[in-house]
Amino acid sequence: MKIATFNINGVRARLPRILAWLQSREPDVALLQEIKCQDQIFPRTPFEDLGYNVTTHGQKSFNGVAILSKFPLENPHTGLKGDDDDTQARWIEAVVGHRRAVRVCCLYLPNGNPAPSPKYDYKLAWMERLRSRMAELLVLEEPTVVAGDFNVIPQPEDAANPDRWKDDALYLPDTRAAWRWLLNMGYTDAFRAVHPTARAFTFWDFQRRAWQRDDGIRIDHLLLTPQCADLLQDCRIDKDERAQLKPSDHVPIWIEIDA
Repeated sequence: MKIATFNINGVRARLPRILAWLQSREPDVALLQEIKCQDQIFPRTPFEDLGYNVTTHGQKSFNGVAILSKFPLENPHTGLKGDDDDTQARWIEAVVGHRRAVRVCCLYLPNGNPAPSPKYDYKLAWMERLRSRMAELLVLEEPTVVAGDFNVIPQPEDAANPDRWKDDALYLPDTRAAWRWLLNMGYTDAFRAVHPTARAFTFWDFQRRAWQRDDGIRIDHLLLTPQCADLLQDCRIDKDERAQLKPSDHVPIWIEIDA
């Protein structure tokens, strides 16, 4: 089973590019972030025409997450517990399966800039709520993928120029400490499991010729429960997507698991 995550930066703006990528790579499951539209106007039909079942958690103009699956989507659920006032569309999960059931969780973690600010406080609070949900998922003892745009640069090697990010919410010590909590709970960073020392990125800003200078960062991740990590066969980044016409500033990253 191939499971991909892709921050598309607007589904309507990037629809031809997304459809071309889906047809080229043929992921069984695609987790999308920043769909930037409400559920009722998400363009479901083109994805359904490619054989995908679709579930979304959107909001007007901002955020929004979606799951596309060649398999039936069971028990879809949106939102994280812990803040009844939080209306931002940043979490969706469902169970998919072929030979075995796999739970897939798609997230768009808050950026948090500027820091310090209420936006950074929200980011850290959201990560704490995420940690609570991921602890619950571990108790289920089932293959689970928690994937998406984490807006976290885990280590210096995950940035072309780490010094430039030292005061950014994506790389501050508290952000990276919250990330390590997730790993220390028992989750596996799929990319680092397959490529322990690789220098590879998933995001290049539209500013400062970042793509042309390969001034990127790795902020899109797939974290696996132990039961899923045991099934991991490969993990790759589709870097060439960034060079296409009207690309997102992110590129897809995907795993292959024995499921």
